[in-house]
Amino acid sequence: MTTSKSMHHTEHKRIVIKLGGSMLERISDEFFTNFNEMRNEGNEIIIVHGGGPFINEALKENGIESKIDNGIRVTCEKSISIVKQVLIGDVNTSLVHQLNQNGIEAIGLNGFDGKLLECSILDEKRYGFVGDIQSVNKTMIEKLLAANIVPVITCIGSTNDGHSLNINADTVASFIALAIGADSLLLVTDTPGIKINSKIQQIVSPEQVANWIEDGDIYGA
Repeated sequence: MTTSKSMHHTEHKRIVIKLGGSMLERISDEFFTNFNEMRNEGNEIIIVHGGGPFINEALKENGIESKIDNGIRVTCEKSISIVKQVLIGDVNTSLVHQLNQNGIEAIGLNGFDGKLLECSILDEKRYGFVGDIQSVNKTMIEKLLAANIVPVITCIGSTNDGHSLNINADTVASFIALAIGADSLLLVTDTPGIKINSKIQQIVSPEQVANWIEDGDIYGA
């Protein structure tokens, strides 16, 4: 995991930032300082976010049990409407507002906007209304970046016939980063990092991650 303290670059880069955890409630002044420094250096930035804690609270208030299966939130028909409202109506608008208040021109997006995230259903029997991303409308993202606007993307996808689907935010961030040829994907969260044998790993390689998955130290999806 990468914290905001390491968000310094000298070359012009295209960067996807995934925001998670308590960062979603109120972005720190340090984040905005680093963010503006990065943009002033000419970097193009896209923000992707989920909203796990807020979704959990909303589901609990509505008497709906929240279940995680293999790292994926099982999303029933009642859940998806609540997840959609929380992510698009609450978390996304709050993030966009905070960015705008700090002099950053930002626009909120979800999978329906310009067919940004077209999906099929991953496994309805097992996960319910969870999306498997089939395409990313990178042209729309490119247009916003060219206009010096920061896209703030929440992890709701859409099917061809207009159904909402929940998607893991890390998955959305990865697909967005690949689609636009990002130089970096930064995971900004209150989680300190990958912990192996009770020790935070400062640097990891793909080979180490593969071994940890095989050993069961890293699990889920």
